[in-house]
Parts: sequence; structure tokens; C-alpha cells
Amino acid sequence: MITSELLQFFGAFYGFLAVIFGAFGAHALKKKLTPEQVQSFETGVKYQMYHAILLVSLGFMPNVQESPPTAMAICFILGTFLFSFSIYGLVLSTMAGRKLRFLGPITPFGGLLLALGWVLLLFDVL
Repeated sequence: MITSELLQFFGAFYGFLAVIFGAFGAHALKKKLTPEQVQSFETGVKYQMYHAILLVSLGFMPNVQESPPTAMAICFILGTFLFSFSIYGLVLSTMAGRKLRFLGPITPFGGLLLALGWVLLLFDVL
């Protein structure tokens, strides 16, 4: 069962990692990556932070604290992981000269889960 505390935990954890990865990308990777790779990495960080904030916020919503919609929470938690972390893996593996091609199809699947989470949130609000 998904609890409001679990939503807040994942939100805080993803937010923490987004700050770390953002700093890592801005300082350690910027000189080693192409501008397109930097932009991809930053996209992963941005989407991770957006959804971290959303997860923390959902944990504070009165109607969610009682019984968070499990499918929506799973879509946001898993979608964020698959979307952002597959981008990180693609960018870093390409930088290392060994592109992990299997990660390519994972990114849009993660994005689809994020979109589905937003649709479920919309239905929950209505």
C-alpha cells in the first residue's frame, strides 16, 4: 500500500538526487559532454525535480493522506525512475564510449508512465 509518507520519501529522495545530479552535470560533466548530451542530462534532472516536488505535494493533499491512489503513485515513482535514470545512463555510457542501447526504449516508457500518472491525477481531482 502506498502511504503519504512513502510519497514524501520518494519525493524527497528524488529531489535530493536531482540536486546532486544537477550539480554533477553542471560542474563535472559539462566539459566532457557535447551540448546535446548536456541538454539531455539536464532534461532528466528537470523532470526528476518536477516529479519530486509533485510527490512531496501529493503526500500533503488531504484526500491523498487517507488513501493515496496507488496506480497514480506507482506511475509517478516508477516513471520518474525509468525516464530520468535511463537518460543518465544513456548520456554517461555514451560519454564512456559504450552506449547502453537497451536504455533507449526505456526512456519513452518512463515518459508514458509519467503522462499516465498525470491523467490519473486529473481523474482523481475531477
